Amino acid sequence: MMQQKIPDHIAIIMDGNGRWAKKRGLPRTAGHKQGAENIRKIAIACNALQVKALTLYAFSTENWKRPEKEVDYLCKLPRFFFKSYMAELKRNNIQVLYLGELDKFPEDTRNVITTAVAETKENTGLKLCLAVNYGARREIILAAQRYASDVCEGKRSLSIDETEFAGYLMTSQLPEVDLLIRTSGELRISNFLLWQIAYSELIFTDRSWPEFDEEELRKAIDEYTLRDRRFGGLKDEN
Repeated sequence: MMQQKIPDHIAIIMDGNGRWAKKRGLPRTAGHKQGAENIRKIAIACNALQVKALTLYAFSTENWKRPEKEVDYLCKLPRFFFKSYMAELKRNNIQVLYLGELDKFPEDTRNVITTAVAETKENTGLKLCLAVNYGARREIILAAQRYASDVCEGKRSLSIDETEFAGYLMTSQLPEVDLLIRTSGELRISNFLLWQIAYSELIFTDRSWPEFDEEELRKAIDEYTLRDRRFGGLKDEN
């Protein structure tokens, strides 16, 4: 891979699990299982590249609308993932975090996620952040409510800048998102990190998530490196 500036924070909309399975005559749940296994590969690769944070859209607030059987399976996936790969994540010094509201999940699902967070909190490598029952509009509403509450209680004034408001978001402990990737050919953001990707580079690939391997990750980073990031300004051409 060419000499490059590695993005501090990569966010991925992991799309295409069901279509990957359907093309192979498998149930959609098989695609979700393969997708969960791919999280491990991409997390290890990002950690090796010294990416600081990887945020993955695992379960959106809209996913509850899917068939009950599929939702039940998605709720069980964290147990499969952490039971299978927790030891390897620890060996690689990866810290597990989550975005979203866990209260709608079954108790054992909540427990396995919070246990993974607790058991890796001292790790100093990649921050692997799973967005579960997460929606960006909901996140911004909750942040605004917390800010309004602080104002009402006299803890904050009505004067606030973008950096201060970002401290109320679920991503307050993560660096800015440099690169957003969406797999499986869809060209939408789908209510994911709307505030955080204001100046992110966006890459859309036709590869489904189970097919998005370490080589595809490197290709995305290569393309990111070639982008001219001006953040609304102009570079000095003299």
